This record gives sequence, structure tokens and C-alpha cells, in this order.
Amino acid sequence: MIKHLTSLALFLMALTSFAAPKTVTIAAVNNPAMIELKKLSPKFEAANPDIKLSWVIVEENILRGRVTTDISTGSGQFDLVFLGLYETPIFAKRGWLREMKNLPASYEVEDVFKSLRDGLSFSNKLYALPFYGESSMLMYRKDLFEAKGLKMPEQPTYDDIQKFAAALTDKSAGIYGITLRGKPGWGENMAFIGTLVNTSGGSWFDMKWKPQIDTPEWKNAVSYYINLMKNYGPPGATANGFNENLTLFASGKAAMWIDATVAAGSLSDPKESQVAGKVGFARAPIAVTPNGSHWLWSWAFAIPTASKSGEAAEKFALWATSKEYINLCAADTGWATVPPGTRQSTYENPEYQKSSPFAAVTLQSLQTADPTNPCLHPVPYHGIQLVGIPEFQSFGTVVGQSIAGALAGNMSVDQALKAGQAAATRAVRQGGYLK
Repeated sequence: MIKHLTSLALFLMALTSFAAPKTVTIAAVNNPAMIELKKLSPKFEAANPDIKLSWVIVEENILRGRVTTDISTGSGQFDLVFLGLYETPIFAKRGWLREMKNLPASYEVEDVFKSLRDGLSFSNKLYALPFYGESSMLMYRKDLFEAKGLKMPEQPTYDDIQKFAAALTDKSAGIYGITLRGKPGWGENMAFIGTLVNTSGGSWFDMKWKPQIDTPEWKNAVSYYINLMKNYGPPGATANGFNENLTLFASGKAAMWIDATVAAGSLSDPKESQVAGKVGFARAPIAVTPNGSHWLWSWAFAIPTASKSGEAAEKFALWATSKEYINLCAADTGWATVPPGTRQSTYENPEYQKSSPFAAVTLQSLQTADPTNPCLHPVPYHGIQLVGIPEFQSFGTVVGQSIAGALAGNMSVDQALKAGQAAATRAVRQGGYLK
């Protein structure tokens, strides 16, 4: 009798163990493309009943902090995380990420743009799979331009932007000439401001790692940005990041917006945008040099080495970044809103070309963004809107906070840049870069 009970207990335990799905906890950013992925993810769970997905979706500044803390401490809270071209090689070098190896032939990894594969690798090994890729560009209201008799040049300049913004601002009608990121953070306001500094002839450091934040080039760029926003931008801009500006532009409250190319799909979707069909797309503006005038980024899936569900996490990452998922997304919301910027096959697809008037500008921007040559003069770092060293996320955010303070009128541009210069100097001196 005891023997039979023991056998039954073992059988029930085995059955329970077999039936219990493996939970994959995902840390992701709260943007439209990710919300769509979460919406479609039950299809993955239905095809993989042994895997259960648990989502933690937050705004990007919070995401970066939580992911960095979790991965660096090895706490294993997350099984799959959203990272970018900045964090992936740094975290991989420290042994914090699991290599994405032995990918199935059906994944067609060679179809993924090489610039993204390279940026998400360390020592020629891939550590993250790109969900979407982006550069930056200028989005503008074609109808408002036509009404004012304005014509967008093929390659706009920042002088053009100032003139257009002045002509298009109609605050009595609730229309601002331009909206730009003002929310502080190395990946928020500094993503745009970094490109503005680059094209204005500035850089974060010279070849000896001396910070350049208190130089005339930075002062000219930041003064231009603040004057533009104060005269022609929306109030309360220091609260506006990507999502807030997307809402402003999609609701018809701004005539121009310089930001991520990924926004174009949402702006072209009549279910999400009041200005769908009225938006033009142009290259990011330039000032004294085209170098570094538009950024390169990817939100990508990576697996922390401390993950308790690594195999299941990889299975979902493969699905979410596959051609199969792109087709699934197209069937759900249309080709214009599929995750852009990752696969050559997407841009060769006639359906995508026909439904996405922004495709050519996006592709051209992605192909010409060069993280190895981001400035007018040579620099010792890799990255366009970022500096590829671990210390950047700290001092980059401090600089962003100082510039946001100047935008809010709490300090002068000179004071903001002086504070940024001091923060960057401390960081690179402590890191051993500056002797």
C-alpha cells in the first residue's frame, strides 16, 4: 500500500512539474511598438503552452535604471530585458549577458542589418536581438507648410528650422512651430542635443579625453536649442520625452519634430494619429557638418546571465524579432506600423514601401549614421548620441539635468555647461581616461 502511494505521489509530482509553465519576466519600454508586441504575445503563448510571459513595462529612464541594477547585481529579477547599442557591449564585456548563439537558420540572422548586429556584439559575438532599429529625422506637417508657402529642402539646415518654426508658430491656435525632447536623461534630451552638438562642430571629448562641454560649440548649440524651444516650442517642455512629443505631434499641436524614425509609423496610422497623411519626412537637419547629425539606436532583447528561464527567454526573443512577427504585426495593424529598421527584407517588401512614405528616409538615415565618425574632429570614443564608456550614463544624465534646468529658466546656459563640464571631468578622471 505504501509503495503504491509513493509511486502515485511521484507520478503526481512529475505531472505537476511537467504541466507548470516556465515564466519569462520581461523588462520593456512603454512605447507603441512594445505595447503592440505585448498585445500579440498571447499568440506566442498559445503556440508555446510551456511558457508564460510576465511583463514589466515602464518609461525608458526608469527601465534603464532598473535593468542596470538588476543585471549588475545578478539578482535575476528579469529573464529578458530591453537594452540598446550603448549597454549591450558594456554589459557583455562584464559577463552579464548570455550570448545569442546557435540561432536557427530560419531566423535568417544575415537579413538583420549589419550595423545593428555589430553594435549588439562584443568580441564578434552577438548578445542581443534587435526588436527595432532607428535613426533620427525631421517630421513636419505638409499641410501647414503648404498653407504658408514653405518648401522643405532635401537636406534642411538648423537655420531653415529656425525660420520655419517662426513662420509656423500660432500659439493662439494651439500650434507650436516645433517640439523637441526636454525631459532630462542621457537617452532622452541628450539624444537630440548630442546630435545638435555634433553637427554644430562640437564633441563630448577631445582625443586626450578632455571634456569639451564648456566650449563655444556646445554653448552655441545649447543656446540655439533653448531659444528655439522658448520662442516656438510648447510650455512645460522639460516634462516631454519621446512619448509626450509623439502625443503632441499626433494630436496636431506641433508643426515640426526632430526625433526617432520609429515615430513615423505611429504618425502614419489613422487610428493613432490625427495628422496621418499630412506628415512629411526629411533628413535630420545639419549645421556646420553632417557628421553625427542623426543618431543610431536599437531597442533589443538580451538575456541576463542570472536569468532562471534563459532557454524560454531566448525562444520568445527569437519570435519577437523574427520575420514571422513582422508579418503578424502587419496583418494586425498594417505594414506602416511594423517594427522598422532591423531587416533588409522589410525594406525590399513592396507592401512596406507602398504603405510607408517614410521608409526611404529611414533607410538612408540608418545607412549613413556612423558611430565611428560622429564629430567634425576625431574623438576617442564610439557613438553618435552617446559615449560608449560605462561612465556615460551617469555624467550624460547630469548634463541632461543641467540643460533641462537652463530650459526651465533655473540657471543660465553658461552655468549649465559649467556644471556638465565638472561632472564629465570627474567621471573620466576617476575612470582613468583623463590623466
